[in-house]
Amino acid sequence: MSEAADPAAARVPDPAPGGDRRPGPDGARAPGPGESRTPAAEGTGDADWLRLDPRTVLVRVVLFAGVLAGAALPVTFALAGPRPLWQAVVWVASGVALALVADILAETVRLRRTRYRIGAERVELHTGLLVVQRRSLARERIRSADLTANPLQRVLGLVKVRIGTGEHTGGGESTLELDLVTRAEGERLRHELLARPAAPEQPDRERALATLDPRWIRYAPVSFVAPALGGAAAGAVMQVSEWFGAQGKVIDWIGDRFQDVSVPWTILALVLLATVAGAVGALGLWVEMWWNYRLEREPGGTLRISRGLFTARSVSIEERRLRGIELVEPLGVRLVGAARIDAVATGLVEDDDDRHADLKTLLPAAERAVADRVAAQVLREPEPPTGAPLTAHPRAARTRRVRWALGGVLAPVAVLVLLGLLLAPVLLYVAAGCAVVLGPVAVLFALDAYRALGHGVSGAYLVTRSGTVRRVTVALQRSGVIGWTVKQSYFQRRAGVLTLTATTAAGAGAYDILDADRSRGLVFAADAVPDLLGPFLEPVPTPEARSTEG
Repeated sequence: MSEAADPAAARVPDPAPGGDRRPGPDGARAPGPGESRTPAAEGTGDADWLRLDPRTVLVRVVLFAGVLAGAALPVTFALAGPRPLWQAVVWVASGVALALVADILAETVRLRRTRYRIGAERVELHTGLLVVQRRSLARERIRSADLTANPLQRVLGLVKVRIGTGEHTGGGESTLELDLVTRAEGERLRHELLARPAAPEQPDRERALATLDPRWIRYAPVSFVAPALGGAAAGAVMQVSEWFGAQGKVIDWIGDRFQDVSVPWTILALVLLATVAGAVGALGLWVEMWWNYRLEREPGGTLRISRGLFTARSVSIEERRLRGIELVEPLGVRLVGAARIDAVATGLVEDDDDRHADLKTLLPAAERAVADRVAAQVLREPEPPTGAPLTAHPRAARTRRVRWALGGVLAPVAVLVLLGLLLAPVLLYVAAGCAVVLGPVAVLFALDAYRALGHGVSGAYLVTRSGTVRRVTVALQRSGVIGWTVKQSYFQRRAGVLTLTATTAAGAGAYDILDADRSRGLVFAADAVPDLLGPFLEPVPTPEARSTEG
């Protein structure tokens, strides 16, 4: 949790001439050459307080200028409608200049009011523009120190350091952000804050668990990102053409290209073009995200994932925060025999800014054998839990999924039939076509979803698997399960199945074993995590026991 800085923090004297960098009484060192103090520090003897790099102002102003330039273009054309273009340009340019001057002043003040220090017990940060915020984290609770740098920051040799405790406070992770420091300072902070004594059985040097294989790029076009990027590209073309008042011309140009083609073939051609554009975009996005990828285990039990072509990222996960892994197989990736590995750990993705940053991904989509091997190495298991044989679920689970699939198809078909009888008979043909095409597809997906169901135990891990469009195999530490939730709907009671939910303090927080056999599922839960569910179960007497009692 973020706390106010300790007002009774120890003072350390100014460093001796020549840049003596010996630690002060609180364990923090004095700044050396190239590291500046705040004026307040110089005046009060707080020589351990450090400033951000002065080039932070330049980076922030350049980024703000880019945002202004992107917004200025459509605003200029919008203002140029009822008046001359040069007049609109002058007005917009004047507004941009005033905004830049104000931003330069604000960022300069923010830089001068921002300082941080690393003490023996706490990490403290004072920052703010109009109101100074004082925040601190206890060093013993720090679990991550992640580095990121966009292309401009990389050119200048700067990084953003995000220090976190892995705790959830007020809906987000308790963190401090140093934006920006030099790369050397960022690496020093990361090593200093995450330094842990290595156990005797652990290596005292870094060990690479996985490195980039350029062949993995072939899995990018079959992910769900490709069609999404294709749709986004089509939307961007229409939006930009609207800014310039040329949307009608774009639509007419497309119509001229397909004037001799039937409507169904035109739609198919446009979908194929969007798919190709999405595939190209997915390839570019994969290269930007996963270039220079490396997964390694550092001394003291820390997993570090570094990657990125333009924006460099370095994410650290303490193994004592790790409660398991997820082997994720989206449909397209699974069809070509690949999977990716995600971490089940505390305090990884909580802030809105990081929800789509893949902070928990340990391995991008790779061959299934490679994914299993990396999973075993990450979990320190001799055999991959994700490859362990799993107990199949009863046939009632299959029946339930087939019924859901057919119900999902028959409901819109029934609506189309009703509308066809009341409004347009042509809808009856549409309903028949939907039933003939979508019915078998839905049944195939239902059967595949049933085959995916499974659960079991592999060493110290509880394993559960489910899903068809996005199949997920979760290997969860049995010692990390803090509770079981047993759910059984009316239809599940009739079918003799139930859903078990393992609760943990990491990842999604709850992982389901769907439609397991009622008696076997409860016995499995009691055996997988002893003394957690067992006291609430009553033994069912066997026929022999009943006869003996009689």
